Amino acid sequence: MRRAVVSFCLLLTGCAAMPGGTTECTMIGMPSGIGVDVARGLAAHAAEVEVCRDGRCETFRVDLRPATEAVDEGCDDTGPDGVCSAGVRETGETTGFAPVPDLPDRPLQVTLTVSDRAGGSLATGTVRATPQWGSPNGPGCGAGGPQLQLRVSGDGTVSVR
Repeated sequence: MRRAVVSFCLLLTGCAAMPGGTTECTMIGMPSGIGVDVARGLAAHAAEVEVCRDGRCETFRVDLRPATEAVDEGCDDTGPDGVCSAGVRETGETTGFAPVPDLPDRPLQVTLTVSDRAGGSLATGTVRATPQWGSPNGPGCGAGGPQLQLRVSGDGTVSVR
């Protein structure tokens, strides 16, 4: 509960309404590109995404790394001066991101190929999807670049997340 309150306060601090009706925004960037999440159990090392648009296709490399998640490490006291901490641990999945300059926000054909350390193919799939704009700095702070998030399941199926 304490983490939820602290997180909420930090969020309000980062994108709080200023006196006079203006909004203060952080400067968090959001590059246009394609993210890849690979399920645990696949020995994924790298991936390539081929993006086809306007009659031409380009290939972008995705370096995969171990995915992590936050782990609550508890609080030393429940009082108002108590200190809470969190750590991270690997989930067994892999994740990566390929910056794709000028990624449009209209339907695209994207082919994802995931390979192991030796370069052997673990999964290949083609999807048709539309990259979405996001607001990494909160409402009223402008949009970041359009992104598309792909997921590879344990059986090698590629889908849009």
